[in-house]
Amino acid sequence: MIRRAAAAAILGFLVLAVWTFVVNGVYGFTARLTMNEVVDEPAVHLMLTKHVTTPGAYIVNPPLTPDRRFPEGQPVFAVTYSGMGHEAAGGQMLGNLATALIVMLLAAGLLAAASARVLARWSSRVAFVIVLGVLQVLASDVPRIGIGGWPAHTAFAMAGFHLAGWTLAAFAIALVLRPAERRAVA
Repeated sequence: MIRRAAAAAILGFLVLAVWTFVVNGVYGFTARLTMNEVVDEPAVHLMLTKHVTTPGAYIVNPPLTPDRRFPEGQPVFAVTYSGMGHEAAGGQMLGNLATALIVMLLAAGLLAAASARVLARWSSRVAFVIVLGVLQVLASDVPRIGIGGWPAHTAFAMAGFHLAGWTLAAFAIALVLRPAERRAVA
């Protein structure tokens, strides 16, 4: 069962990688959602370079009112600086691929350890892996909504993208990881 789980995980990973490449690499889905243009970007970049010198996550609030409160209706900005530039993209992509493979290995391993009742039906195997995807979305995409985070429509679109990838991977994993066929003893 370990070999079958590993094969299922590798197939799930390949499906997820192809899905991500097509949706993001070909159609630019994530870039359009999370990389909006900034008016006068060179000036904003210069200002951030001067004032955000240490890697970290920052919240930029509006000035307080005379009674020391935040004014209502004023935007709050989030600035994240990792300390890296565009030259780190290749290494980051390899790290993301390794993480995706590990996650698919965990998903297939958990499914392999599931009860015989879950493993007996293709739909149960698919549902099991999709539930793992729902947990990932609930833990990572949905909490990004809010002050200093993503707008709700961005978070829900990213959640849909991730859940669709998990669903496709679930189909592949469920196809490979099924109970061993019983052989009749003569």
